[in-house]
Amino acid sequence: MVWNIPLVSLGELSWPCSLPAPCEAGLKGSKGNYGFPGLKGQKGSKGDTCIQGVDGKQGEKGEQGSKGEKGDLGPAGMTGPSGPKGAAGSKGGRGAPGKKGSRGAKGARGDTAKLLRSAFSAGLSKPFPPPNVPIRFDKILYNDQEDYNPSTGKFNCSVPGAYVFAYHLTVRGRPARVSLVARSRKVAKARETLYGQEIDQASFLTVLKLSAGDQVWLEVARDWNGVYVSAEDDSIFTGFLLYPDVFEILL
Repeated sequence: MVWNIPLVSLGELSWPCSLPAPCEAGLKGSKGNYGFPGLKGQKGSKGDTCIQGVDGKQGEKGEQGSKGEKGDLGPAGMTGPSGPKGAAGSKGGRGAPGKKGSRGAKGARGDTAKLLRSAFSAGLSKPFPPPNVPIRFDKILYNDQEDYNPSTGKFNCSVPGAYVFAYHLTVRGRPARVSLVARSRKVAKARETLYGQEIDQASFLTVLKLSAGDQVWLEVARDWNGVYVSAEDDSIFTGFLLYPDVFEILL
């Protein structure tokens, strides 16, 4: 509806003639319904660039945040310097035997080993030797190493080892008791009982182990010294090295 309201001059203060005179204000009306949304306005133009402001003061320290998830493994760092040498550990168990090695090259030819020898054989030049002393077999048959001394009747061991000693004696007119003495001890004894002008032979053989410096000889007992010798009969004492004692030689 359109109201046709004539206006009075500005100098007069009057209400439209067709309206009733103003009255007192009425009560506030109830809130109206929401209107429909308006159309979207057009985009405005870009504003002018402002001058950079002054840096603000540092804010207060915020509260500690919650613990984050575990990060990825970082790259390996540089090798550090070697530490001090540790104490020696306890001795380990014995390892398994190793494989057999290859055969080595043939060595140079060694010096020829010295052949160890010792031997003698000597005969008696006078019958009926004195008792209880070494019989001096002074007729040398062999004594290249000079281990037997015809002046004393004793054999002196220069090469330790096993030796063979033997005698072949002629006995006449009286009995004979013969002892083989080694290291001043009678190690073997034999006797031949004979009287009158009868002639007989007595033989003996044994093996002894000797050390360097040991001495061996024969001797007869008192009143049993019927060992005889003549142009036709001999009495002989013999000894020789059977084999040397290598271990004693090396020591």
